Amino acid sequence: MEKVLGFGGFFFRAKNPALLAEWYRVHLGIDPVPGDYDTPCWTQEAGETVFAPFESVTEYFGKRDRAFMLNFRVRDLDKMIAQLEAAGIEVRPDPDSPYPNGRFAWLNDPEGNPIELWEPA
Repeated sequence: MEKVLGFGGFFFRAKNPALLAEWYRVHLGIDPVPGDYDTPCWTQEAGETVFAPFESVTEYFGKRDRAFMLNFRVRDLDKMIAQLEAAGIEVRPDPDSPYPNGRFAWLNDPEGNPIELWEPA
């Protein structure tokens, strides 16, 4: 069976796409989409990717009007949390971490989209 190799992109609506792309660049290190075909796109490190549909009534992402939650792998969760908090961004570490698969924390981007940070075990 032929299968996909991984995510080639994540596309979503935003009230202010340019401002939101800049927030992701500044705070999470995700380069915005290049304006030409010669500049390379943001490249992620190889690693596990969890693809998990949730029940529509889940509380895991927060507000039910949010259809998705981004999960980003990080090398050092404590350093990432400190960096975000120094920039005035509220981060909610998982009080029950660590789990057998690692540690987690949550935040929201400026448009309220939920983000989960994951430091794999």
